[in-house]
Amino acid sequence: MESETLFAEEAEPPGSRTGNGLQLYNEHVGASLDTLFTLAAVPVRPAPRLSAFSDSRTRAFRKRFFPNTTLKEWNDWHWQLRNRIRDAETLGRMIRLSEDELHAMIGAAGAIPLAITPYYMSLIDPWNPRQALRRTVVPTVHEHFRSSGEADDPLHEDEDSPVPGIVHRYPDRVLFLVTGICSTYCRYCTRSRMVGHQANHCRNTEQWEKGIAYIAAHPEIRDVLLSGGDPLTLADEQLEWLLANLQRIPHVEMIRIGTKAPVVLPQRITPALVKMLKRYHPLWISIHTAHPDELTPDVARACARLADAGIPLGSQTVLLSGINDDVETMTRLVHGLLKIRVKPYYLYQCDPIPGSSHFRTPVSKGLEVIRGLRGFTTGYAVPTYVIDAPGGGGKIPLLPEYVEGREEGDLLLRNYAGKVFRYPDCPAADSVIH
Repeated sequence: MESETLFAEEAEPPGSRTGNGLQLYNEHVGASLDTLFTLAAVPVRPAPRLSAFSDSRTRAFRKRFFPNTTLKEWNDWHWQLRNRIRDAETLGRMIRLSEDELHAMIGAAGAIPLAITPYYMSLIDPWNPRQALRRTVVPTVHEHFRSSGEADDPLHEDEDSPVPGIVHRYPDRVLFLVTGICSTYCRYCTRSRMVGHQANHCRNTEQWEKGIAYIAAHPEIRDVLLSGGDPLTLADEQLEWLLANLQRIPHVEMIRIGTKAPVVLPQRITPALVKMLKRYHPLWISIHTAHPDELTPDVARACARLADAGIPLGSQTVLLSGINDDVETMTRLVHGLLKIRVKPYYLYQCDPIPGSSHFRTPVSKGLEVIRGLRGFTTGYAVPTYVIDAPGGGGKIPLLPEYVEGREEGDLLLRNYAGKVFRYPDCPAADSVIH
């Protein structure tokens, strides 16, 4: 059975072919499209509902586009990295590119390179450019339009960086950017200024040592979040070097890893990786999810491995226009996450990076989604809706207004069903027990 051989043990670290993304077609700027591709009208078809627990789509994709690839190779995360879809020509053989998508890729390259793992590519609808998963990873011309308020570094992470790779914004914790590489690049990434640009943002041991020295010199830091890029694109030995050196610092109480690998590269969650991670508890992992169609059997098995190792899992989701900005879709996502033992943690308002206007929703839409979850499902399924404030203000939580006011000393509260209830809110002076 295919699932029984999933996630074969890795043999060696990924080679040099796993570098940064879109490098082809820049030289074709201004060339006639007809000389590169024959455009065809793209029929508008409804996005398919993927079966949450069916391997058939991925299996059919592998047999069609990688017929000589063995199941063992497909389930090797190094093979997945080496064979990422990274240029328009390869992508165009797998899906019918819309004119919008094609222009985006053969024109001036955007800030974010193209890279999609074959596994994640197997989930993409080849006919429908409006499909949610396709929109998150395939470039469109909207990326080249810079709107008012957008900035390369809207969160001012660079300004809060005392040494390369370290962002120290909150009193007791730091963000440690250990790599600029991801296996698959999301088109709305808040770090579009750095991801995929290996020459400028590929961390090495010397840079990591400076970050670790900074953490060691600041005893107020008790919590370290490894991010990037994606830390799980590092070899096991590199990741363990980081974890071991951080754990040796007496005041570091916990380490977190932010990653999308379980979703776009579930083959990365090998027994060897999990065995290594177990040695560094308390360790937490935050998984980036965007849509319920990502929650495939492979993802469920990857998360089960991590959860069985005692690693708490949380999800971080960016609110995206036309992708997950409705109550029904978000409900399916959070319920699906709980079923694979992932706690919905944050729902982010999309950051105003350059070319993100087509992804960003009004804040009222996020409040509508939270209002549609709160009370209608378990509190475990309701993430905290936040805006990571531009200018370095940090995460600011937002909630629908449930307090209606006061009357005769009572607090008036509106519940999820719209009914108003009273709470006898005692004045502070009367609340002391004698």
